[in-house]
Amino acid sequence: MRLLCLSNGHGEDVIAVQILQELQHYSTCPELAALPLVGEAKAYVPLDIPIIGSVEQMPSGGFIYMSQQQVWRDVQGGLVQLIWSQLKAIRRWAKSGDFILAVGDIVPLLFAWWSGLPYGFVGTAKSEYYLRDESGWLPNRPRWEGWSGSVYLPWERWLMSNRRCNGVFPRDTLTTEILKQWSIPAFDLGNPMMDGIYPNYPAPMIYDKDAELNETKRTLTITLLPGSRIPEAYHNWDQIILAASGLLDTFAERSLLFLAAIAPGLSQDPLREVLVAHSWSEVTLPSHPFNLQLKDKQALAFSKQNGTLILTQNDYNLCLLQGDFCIAMAGTATEQFVGLGKPAIAMPGVGPQYTPAFAEAQTRLLGPSLAIAQQPEFVASIAKELFQDPDKLQLIAENGQRRLGQPGAAARIAKCLMENINS
Repeated sequence: MRLLCLSNGHGEDVIAVQILQELQHYSTCPELAALPLVGEAKAYVPLDIPIIGSVEQMPSGGFIYMSQQQVWRDVQGGLVQLIWSQLKAIRRWAKSGDFILAVGDIVPLLFAWWSGLPYGFVGTAKSEYYLRDESGWLPNRPRWEGWSGSVYLPWERWLMSNRRCNGVFPRDTLTTEILKQWSIPAFDLGNPMMDGIYPNYPAPMIYDKDAELNETKRTLTITLLPGSRIPEAYHNWDQIILAASGLLDTFAERSLLFLAAIAPGLSQDPLREVLVAHSWSEVTLPSHPFNLQLKDKQALAFSKQNGTLILTQNDYNLCLLQGDFCIAMAGTATEQFVGLGKPAIAMPGVGPQYTPAFAEAQTRLLGPSLAIAQQPEFVASIAKELFQDPDKLQLIAENGQRRLGQPGAAARIAKCLMENINS
């Protein structure tokens, strides 16, 4: 048995790798191969999975849906030739292959169908939450949205209901329920995006009779998510630090800890320059800062007024888990933070990813868990209002976990695939 995984984007590559890792735990695991359609296949390297065709980083970085200009830049960068070479590679592999797993959107799904083999689809890009929630259609949306009855268009649903499609794994329960209306073999197994964030052995909960009083006095922790694209992340960082300054003034009576989750591909130098320009002073990182289990020995620490800021490139999960709320200008990272049941405050940037249009769509995807601050100076007032409303925080906790699901989705999807492939 041979299985080929197609994915189209860095986030999709990561999700694909999580599922393939779970497949490798089976003694009857298929012989695995992969073809990332966007990017340079770095996520697959640790698994030592062979890449069957050409891979290349396009100028848009995979965000061609953002503008016609991005599409044209990719075409000039060799997009058409890349697609053609990938299609030929898939057909060559299919002559002796058995199954295709498509992860992403219609592009890998269409390629999987085109192979002529049985296939499965992990839908990461679309959710019914873009159009509706459990109460019904979202208000003030254009009439043409949802014209076909689903966020998935008729031709996408045709590909998913094809007799060769053995399983569809949507990203949430609502989308699964809607797709089942068209006899699509949709399984509600969760979103692999939430896998690997929680520690294997979480700290025990200890009862504290003064918990409510201590809550108002403890350090408030804010996670900073500037994104991972260069140079966009550097522009985002400048806006985020402006917002952080407002928080220092608004919460002047409390100690604030900012945890900056910085992608490994970013340079710390431009980030440090912005901090210094905004009067942050670099300080020695304490041995055990704020009782954090910080693993990153290269982390940097900065201080200003009542705040401490830690820059880390190797403690991403810790930043997500420790934050009370986040200031976000990112895609996947924002969704993961919300999936932990916590609020996010986002600011639209200049793009190419985190544009006003992207941020607006993300508010529909994440619902009440995500608030938009049109300017950095608005973040502090939004945060203050939020933490004065415990009912809203409870709603956000329930909403995030419902929309993103429980951990363990990759293992559940792998189990379902093994049952379907071998049946």
